[in-house]
Amino acid sequence: MIPDSTLTYLKSPALRPLWAAARTRLTRNGRAARGRLTLTGLDADQREAVSRLLNRVVGTTHTVDLAHLDQQLRASAAETGLLDVVEAVIGPVQDRRAEASAERERRASFREDANTAVLAAGLDGHEWVPEWLARVGRHGITAVNQATTTLGLTIGAHARTWSRGELAQTVTGTAHGLDDDTLLNRLVLRGLALALNGSADIPPSAPERRALWDAAGVAGDTIATTVLTYGLRPYNVPWLHERADLGAETHLTLREIRRLAPLHLLPQTIYVCENPRIVEAALDNRIDAPMICTMGNPTTVTLALLDAITTSEGVQLAYHGDFDWPGLTIANRILTRYPAHPWQFKAASYRAAVEQAASNGIPRQPLTGRPAASPWDPALTKAMTDLGISIHEEALIESLLPDLQA
Repeated sequence: MIPDSTLTYLKSPALRPLWAAARTRLTRNGRAARGRLTLTGLDADQREAVSRLLNRVVGTTHTVDLAHLDQQLRASAAETGLLDVVEAVIGPVQDRRAEASAERERRASFREDANTAVLAAGLDGHEWVPEWLARVGRHGITAVNQATTTLGLTIGAHARTWSRGELAQTVTGTAHGLDDDTLLNRLVLRGLALALNGSADIPPSAPERRALWDAAGVAGDTIATTVLTYGLRPYNVPWLHERADLGAETHLTLREIRRLAPLHLLPQTIYVCENPRIVEAALDNRIDAPMICTMGNPTTVTLALLDAITTSEGVQLAYHGDFDWPGLTIANRILTRYPAHPWQFKAASYRAAVEQAASNGIPRQPLTGRPAASPWDPALTKAMTDLGISIHEEALIESLLPDLQA
């Protein structure tokens, strides 16, 4: 403890520039009294006060050896070193070196734990994961672990369809763990936005956020949305078989699919498209091919149907979508999650579609957004990047119908 009378002297305003400069240097030095500092612009009172303290004549500019000052203070009435004096006069001195070292250790530990969680969730190798971890790391590994588990159960290796309450119960132990006002909800939505929309921005409106959950296979209810199908003939569901024989399309709810699943089908190829106009064209031309339409990004009910039909041995999906970056993202989900292959959805088909559009006088539509990979045919991403033109699926009906007729 510094004696009161000595502390009063050390706190004199004239000595304040010395202690302030010393505090700055101690902070940089890891709280060690070493090195030198230079005081500048000292007025007459400050020069006199510093001269009396250091026992030497001080001008308007003076260089102070901190180790020597530390020794002087220990031998003085203060009976303690420079660090204790500065903290008594001004306040605590941070140890930035120790803090920086601790932060490096924290980040390294977080990366290790996060990478373990990502691997366990089946999310390793996804291009969006590093950016997501960089954005959510400040929330701590416990929250990120739960968010990683949730993402793994929706768009990772362990993906299936859920209600949000059911998913929350599985991950957090409470059906309210993914309510709109929770941190976990925000972390997961940011991951879904990066994975499905190519943007780190959480949708601002409630309908857009519900649509994002739905696109990840997480439903708010089981009857509000449907999936468009045509020509499905599961032999354990006679009424679906009858509608296919009648040439009628069928809209199935999630509740129906869960009640009927699994749908037992003979070995066959089922055509999956992104735009309902393709199904409509097949109906108009009395084509009898089994089809499912994702209506854009596949929602919970669509994923549930695809899950239900691909349990049958020998059932394969043939996927076609829009030649734009969201279309490639959707294709990645389908081709990764199911036994599926691209249907006229490679680089050669894209280049032919661009040439066809040009010959038909269709105005060019530029590609926008973040490029997506096409691991089933890396040349497709390159071709789309090179040409920079988007081709929507409904413009390709004439080239798709022959495959359906066959």
